[in-house]
Amino acid sequence: MPVAKLPFNKQIAYACGMIGWSIMTNIIIVMLPYFYLPPSNSGLMPFVPQLLLFGVLNIMSVIAASGRLVDAVFDPFIASLSDKSNNKKGRRIPFMKWAILPAIIFCGLTFCPLVKAESIHNAIWLAFTLIFFFMSVTTYIIPYNALLPELTSTAAEKVKLSSFQQVGFVIGIIIGALVNNFADLVQSSFHITNRDTAVQYTIWGLCVFAGLIMLIPVFAIDEKKYSESKPSHLPILPAIRKTFSQPNFKYYLISDFSFYMALSIISSGLLFFITVLLHLPESMGGLLMGVMVLVSLWFYPLINYLSKRNGKKPIVLFSFGLLSLIFAMIFFLGKLPLPPKVQVYALVICASFPLASLGILPNAILAEIAETDAIETGENREGMFFAVKYLFVKLGQTLGIALFAFLTVYGKDPGHDFGLRLNGICGFALCLVAFIFFTRFREKKPGLGKVGNRQ
Repeated sequence: MPVAKLPFNKQIAYACGMIGWSIMTNIIIVMLPYFYLPPSNSGLMPFVPQLLLFGVLNIMSVIAASGRLVDAVFDPFIASLSDKSNNKKGRRIPFMKWAILPAIIFCGLTFCPLVKAESIHNAIWLAFTLIFFFMSVTTYIIPYNALLPELTSTAAEKVKLSSFQQVGFVIGIIIGALVNNFADLVQSSFHITNRDTAVQYTIWGLCVFAGLIMLIPVFAIDEKKYSESKPSHLPILPAIRKTFSQPNFKYYLISDFSFYMALSIISSGLLFFITVLLHLPESMGGLLMGVMVLVSLWFYPLINYLSKRNGKKPIVLFSFGLLSLIFAMIFFLGKLPLPPKVQVYALVICASFPLASLGILPNAILAEIAETDAIETGENREGMFFAVKYLFVKLGQTLGIALFAFLTVYGKDPGHDFGLRLNGICGFALCLVAFIFFTRFREKKPGLGKVGNRQ
């Protein structure tokens, strides 16, 4: 049976899955340090003690790392199960369906500390909920991303569907960044005096909303109708080894890892940069994200056009270079002879193009790598490619959150902010590393499409 071409409405349905996933993961990235180790001017109470382990790592860094490291081991396991699945409804969507409810529950529980004060018991509870949250969202996102090369047949289609994915991702970022704005509304509407409680109610509501959005591709897309894929027969360890044997994939991974580590630093620090370095209200966070996304949307058609004309590699390299300079600017926030709002809007607008291109192109590049490998080897291991990618993404996010949390030891409050400024220097270095390694990536000309015809 020929495979049907994925219509526009199904492409939008597919992108909705990324919105829900992005909401929950960005709530964790943006709110976790701010909720548990808030700055002194936030109106929130700290729930985890600022303890140092071995004199170097603070307890929040260790907690974040523990959740992600367990999840990183879980990634290839889920990918292998998905790649080898013979489920009559498809290899990917059945896994996605059962992951949604536990993701909602554990994301909400992450912000429900056991003790309403600084306590080591909260740290233990936080480690537990994070581990199970990350395992739940992995069970959704690995099969979800593995669908991308299976639902498309040409490089242009991959870039287009990846563009829709990225729109979904940035919508999720905006909603995740609006937690404090929604909390203001909840607090005033329901006359809640405790700020922590208002934030918790808001997060639970957003988690339920995100879960409902994640259901859309599960019910809207008939995997058997729109994708043609055969189960892989490779055991998990040989599949991982063969995935790493691709030279291009190694350079892609290192660059992606460095980028996501840098991105996690700026996501975790956004509310701190706004309130501590620039002395602006925390409600500016959601507004700034909205501006960044609106400006980014203007660049999407240009990125699609340039990638067809000049290839993806030059755009990715330019984006890494520009983003490194933007990170360097963070060190000087609040010290420049410009109004605070001008400083932060300039930063956000400049970041719009690189964040748009680095959201669209890497998944399209990886889909091409996975498809080429399937043609060359005869093994459909798309899930494993995306599992290894997200293993490195999660390690990068973990180390980014851990690095940010560690540097807060050197200052995170007004008048004592050197630790926050150091994050800008670290982001600059990481983007530079990503640039250097991606110069080694060898982009191939668009080749043959997927085996089989589309109607």
